[in-house]
Amino acid sequence: MNFWTWQRKGTSMSSMNNPTAAFLYSAEQPSDAQRQRLEAFLARTYPGQALTLEWKQDADLAGGFRMEVGADIYDWSLQGRMEQLRRKLDALDGQEDVLPLMRQAIQDWAPSTKPEEMGTVLTVGDEIATISGLEDAVYGEVLVFSNGIKGMVQELRPDQLCCVLFGDSSGIEAGDPVRRTRKVAGVPVGEGFLGRVVDALGSPIDGAGPIRADAYYPVERPAPGIIDRQPVNQPMETGLLAIDALFPIGRGQRELIIGDRQTGKTAVALDTILNQKGKNVVCIYVAIGQKSSSVALLAENLRRRGAMDYCIIVSAPASDSASLQYIAPYAGTSIGEYFMHQGRDVLIVYDDLSKHAIAYRALSLLLERSPGREAYPGDVFYLHSRLLERSAHLSDEKGGGSMTALPIIETQAGDVSAYIPTNVISITDGQLFLESSLFFSGQRPAVNVGLSVSRVGGDAQTKAMKKAAGAMRLDLAQYREMEVFTQFSSDLDDATKRQLIYGQGLMRLLRQKQYSPLSQHEQVITLVAALNHVLQDIPASQIGGAQQEMLAWFAEQDPALCQRIDSTGLLSDDDRQQILALARVFVAQYQKKGQ
Repeated sequence: MNFWTWQRKGTSMSSMNNPTAAFLYSAEQPSDAQRQRLEAFLARTYPGQALTLEWKQDADLAGGFRMEVGADIYDWSLQGRMEQLRRKLDALDGQEDVLPLMRQAIQDWAPSTKPEEMGTVLTVGDEIATISGLEDAVYGEVLVFSNGIKGMVQELRPDQLCCVLFGDSSGIEAGDPVRRTRKVAGVPVGEGFLGRVVDALGSPIDGAGPIRADAYYPVERPAPGIIDRQPVNQPMETGLLAIDALFPIGRGQRELIIGDRQTGKTAVALDTILNQKGKNVVCIYVAIGQKSSSVALLAENLRRRGAMDYCIIVSAPASDSASLQYIAPYAGTSIGEYFMHQGRDVLIVYDDLSKHAIAYRALSLLLERSPGREAYPGDVFYLHSRLLERSAHLSDEKGGGSMTALPIIETQAGDVSAYIPTNVISITDGQLFLESSLFFSGQRPAVNVGLSVSRVGGDAQTKAMKKAAGAMRLDLAQYREMEVFTQFSSDLDDATKRQLIYGQGLMRLLRQKQYSPLSQHEQVITLVAALNHVLQDIPASQIGGAQQEMLAWFAEQDPALCQRIDSTGLLSDDDRQQILALARVFVAQYQKKGQ
């Protein structure tokens, strides 16, 4: 009889928890001496329990025996010992120079006398299995079914437990045995994951071969404590003028990207990833419930622009089960924590947490948890808070690494007051609200300046950017107010007209093509010239092209100025005056050329 298909017949939960007999299965009846040794073993292992040893013949068992004591199973058959050896060798998979390790493992190996706790499948369906007999299993532990499919304990009940499956449940039936692994769910991590596309369990799906892992991290880890953190005070530049000037993001910050479908949320995250090239930042993109074709296109865009060298893509597409979509962001965060604990900076994008919440709602309803608002379970807030709190800027004693999170939330008809959006807004350190009307009017990135905010603010800006941005937010607010006012009046004075032209020019400057991030000196030069009205006489329709020409002209005329701003992050008064002087010369030449 094969160990992996062997089942206990007619065994109740009470007999499993408090066994009165040990059942010995073997092809031949044990001798008196063998029986005495087994009884002595039972007395040592189960002190205080008067266990009787009952022999049952099993002609299929060759070369040993199998003994059952309640839920504990001692497999000393030939097949059982070979299975122990196979698992010992499987543990060496992925390690360097595996042949000497295999040789040593075989030399040192001896069959274990420890019991293997086995359970029985009661019901299975819809990616959920209920199991009896594993009274010592813990929440989050990985279980292995008879067909090799793994699952994770998700709910503990008095007489049974519920397990979410990480694979196809069609090969699992009621009565099948289930084995504990005594390991919590986790993913392999390491440098080998850079440039790769993996699934929610850390297995490669890009066809580029196996990945050598340096360690194994649980998917659920406690967030760093207050003492282990330091303030967010270093910029994580996106390369997008509208964000870096008005809503700066710092290393270790959690900045929400929120908006309706097809408003450029992923584009903002992708441009931010591209802007980290050459800055020693590890970027992780977690795709939850996305189309596989969309993820493949994104990976190709990153590869074409040389960004996959420092990127990792964790994909749980729409075709994956709800359990894999649920675990994907936690797995991506664990991979990022490996680099963060090495003192490196990490940028992680969750695209998107709306689908993650939907996957968790599906699992919770299948687990028969009480539904609350919009059918979400009561702990849906904790679902995202324990995830996003793991992003932090660690103290110098902990290596000084950081993990910056850009979670994405999709809204319906711009409703930011819905359940999931309000939850995530309250957890994060600010939000970038992308508006549909701005997007379709050509204002891209479609950032709504009024509803967007960064709660870290100027602390994450360089002194050059802070000085250059100045009163830009106030100028834009005045423009929006004046624009609304002019809808009710046709007679405008010259000052009002110039203010409107100035505001329109600023809005045009905030438009930026995708895959075209700006460096720090390019943003500083643009802001200094624009906010001092140097570019005001250029028509709004031409201002984008004029900006590109001006930046190229600056790089040619004064490369030392550009390099100085990038390297120091400072903007002296002399540098500011030099920018204004050169900008005025450029505008004069540009206007003369256009005549």
